[in-house]
Amino acid sequence: MNIKVVTGGILEKDGKFLLVQENQEICKGKWNVPAGGLEENASLIEGAKREIYEETGCKVEITGILEIINEILEGVNIVCFFFDTKIINENVKVDGQEILNVKWFTYEEIMDMKDELRAYGYFLSTIKNKIDNKIQSTEIIKSIRK
Repeated sequence: MNIKVVTGGILEKDGKFLLVQENQEICKGKWNVPAGGLEENASLIEGAKREIYEETGCKVEITGILEIINEILEGVNIVCFFFDTKIINENVKVDGQEILNVKWFTYEEIMDMKDELRAYGYFLSTIKNKIDNKIQSTEIIKSIRK
């Protein structure tokens, strides 16, 4: 079985959440949280910060864990780590290759976007954890390099 690790994060400002519109063929036009595959030799936190920066232009500090999701899809075991963030430098931009658009949405707007989201259930539960302050410490993550 193939394993894919995905890292990303929730960016929140003034009650709105930053989403990215995908440009990949499999999910073109769908909105998603900024996230992507973990690169070789990167820690979970490094990977999340890199993906968020690449997809939004924003630099963040990782402040906690909002959700860990495990999905087995067509023979691939996908493990997603979604982090809470603090925006350090907001410089929202679109790269045009992987991402079509970047936009702020309220939770209510996101709830009404069921057909427009890449993974509706993930969105709601992860963002709801943020709203409800159900944030776990990153101290449980131990990154060891040898």
